[in-house]
Amino acid sequence: MIATRRPRPRKRFGQHFLAPAWAQKVLKAIDPAPGDRFIEIGPGSGALTLPLAETGVPVLAVEIDRDLSAELAARVPRHVTVMTADFLKVDVAPFLSGLEPQRPPSASTAPEPPMRYRAVGNLPYNLSTPILFRLIELRQRQPLLTDATIMLQREVAERLAAEPGTKEYGVLTITARLHADIDRLLELPPGAFHPAPKVHSTLIRLRFLDRPSVRVVDDALYRRLVRALFSQRRKTLQNALKRFGANAHLVLAMARIDGQRRPETLSLTEIARIVELLAISKSPRPS
Repeated sequence: MIATRRPRPRKRFGQHFLAPAWAQKVLKAIDPAPGDRFIEIGPGSGALTLPLAETGVPVLAVEIDRDLSAELAARVPRHVTVMTADFLKVDVAPFLSGLEPQRPPSASTAPEPPMRYRAVGNLPYNLSTPILFRLIELRQRQPLLTDATIMLQREVAERLAAEPGTKEYGVLTITARLHADIDRLLELPPGAFHPAPKVHSTLIRLRFLDRPSVRVVDDALYRRLVRALFSQRRKTLQNALKRFGANAHLVLAMARIDGQRRPETLSLTEIARIVELLAISKSPRPS
């Protein structure tokens, strides 16, 4: 059962605790299934952890607040592991791969259900973007995660879903869409949390792709190009690309992209094409 005592939120951790009634709606949207193994980022007082655990799935709950972590560890069942750590700094992959699903004795001869590693979390608004990048990095480095269902400030969710040519479209959009399909699942008002934030929230799901949505020939160059372009998004492409060499304008011509366009108008396919041509232009020519 979820305790009725409200925990004291700590401003430095950006804590806003999910109300029990809304936790049930979030749990329904997550839709846990046999064979699932979960990492929960920032479980707090366990508003989501405990009902998730009641479904029988194993959970690794990573909480940075030592007091909340200790309180939660004393209340969870055996198939929940509470780790006191900063998700942005700890390598969770070894712990995830060690999670085992709960199997009742009657099911000992039944076939194993499909195995999925999944992430969930009510993210602190001030850390949501770094955590999103960390989740994508984790998926790239060791492709365990199938998806991530996470609570974000509505404005961040809009950035994830943004289209080229809009002010919300940027580095986060491009990075996420290269590696995942994105679904908006649930809209939550400020009153769904304690204390109530001054913003609305959105529950989104990142469904990680088996391969990037576009072919990228040089990952490091791709990341460097995207950050360079969107750090000066009001410049024309021709000017923004000057740091990549004096002949960068020729790359735009070969890609058949108007150099007078702004970076925020580029599609993922166009960015990947620019990276490919930049990589070719910097490759040593055979003697």
